[in-house]
Amino acid sequence: MSYIAPLKDMLFNIEHLARIDQIAQIPGFEDAGLETAQAVLEECAKLNQDVISPLNWEGDKNPSFHNGSGVTTTPGFKEAYQQYAQGGWQGLQHPTEFGGQGLPKTIGAACG
Repeated sequence: MSYIAPLKDMLFNIEHLARIDQIAQIPGFEDAGLETAQAVLEECAKLNQDVISPLNWEGDKNPSFHNGSGVTTTPGFKEAYQQYAQGGWQGLQHPTEFGGQGLPKTIGAACG
């Protein structure tokens, strides 16, 4: 079974419920409108659909474990985490001066 991110639903919620247009009027978030949200969510969906989701089955067959001196992770998890970190996903809503992307939590929450 594969995962398909519900982009249409998430973008509807960001636009109509979270009112991203109003958030984009807050100083510092002027570039964080619906188009930005859509671009970020589309890239996040690719990571989740193509990299992370396929690891669920592998994780069921070969779960991570602690052997007394360290943790052995499911094959593929280390590489997936490296892609996650290199993509800056952990810092979407953190300030740029601290290495984040400075996006509103509305977008970060949808990706989380």
